[in-house]
Amino acid sequence: MVLIGTSSFGRQDTAPIELLQDHGLEVVLNPYGRKLTCEELIELLPGVDGLLAGLENIDRKVLEASTLKVVSRCGSGISNVDIDACREMGIVFKYTPFGPTQAVAELTVAMVIALLRDVWAMHASLRAGNWDKRVGFQLKGKTVAIIGFGRIGRRTASLLASFNVNLIAIDPFLKKEKENVTVMELHDALPVSDFIIVHASGDEEIIGAEEFALMKDGAFLCNAARGQNVDETALVDALHSGKVAGAWLDSFSTEPYKGPLCDHPKILLTPHVGSYTAEGRFEMEMEAAQNLIDGLSEAKLKGYSK
Repeated sequence: MVLIGTSSFGRQDTAPIELLQDHGLEVVLNPYGRKLTCEELIELLPGVDGLLAGLENIDRKVLEASTLKVVSRCGSGISNVDIDACREMGIVFKYTPFGPTQAVAELTVAMVIALLRDVWAMHASLRAGNWDKRVGFQLKGKTVAIIGFGRIGRRTASLLASFNVNLIAIDPFLKKEKENVTVMELHDALPVSDFIIVHASGDEEIIGAEEFALMKDGAFLCNAARGQNVDETALVDALHSGKVAGAWLDSFSTEPYKGPLCDHPKILLTPHVGSYTAEGRFEMEMEAAQNLIDGLSEAKLKGYSK
């Protein structure tokens, strides 16, 4: 038996679920239609051999209460899974590192341009019956700092390069300069950057009150990584003060999000849909399903029993 944790899995195309069933697996779908809590996972996992996971917090307590042989993460981030515990307990872990890269990078660039051109404000004004033309900014010549220069960060940089921007990469694992990209420390990059884009892989806070204070006046912020990477309260303060001219968030500390950012006129919000293209989701879900099948075969070969 396998449990599909991510609530959107197979919604666009049922082929990934059919792939699991074609391999003789009984598939149990997320019964809540949202991200599962640890308590709900502990309740659902006994008797389950494989978990096809989304953003659920799969910690040691959850794993120890389960009968899991495999965790297959549908997505590129792995900070929500206790991989050390999986290794210690003999649970096979797999994920889909390449699936969301193009989709997230494309949406990020679209939101950068939307922020610069004040698209959201003119859209709202026109729908209200006004003909309010606003002067925006061009990307050309702007300095863009990308926090997290992994697959998605690098792809975003390559798309932005065609706009003749000045690119800065901030990543502790990046030790040398990349072509047309300057490597800097975060606190050195913030005062000189027009745009700060978060593509980090972890869930620790990166942008808080101290970092907002260091930013250039009128900078823009985009977060396509984890909600915990940005202090949402400090962001509201920075927007009110004008330190930040505008922001786009695709992830939030608590999801679904219903906080004060929803009412701010200078922010664009999307419901964690960076990877949600038909092509990207299908590729990623098919890979995650195959990873689960392969993982169960590996566990069987190892003679795993819990």
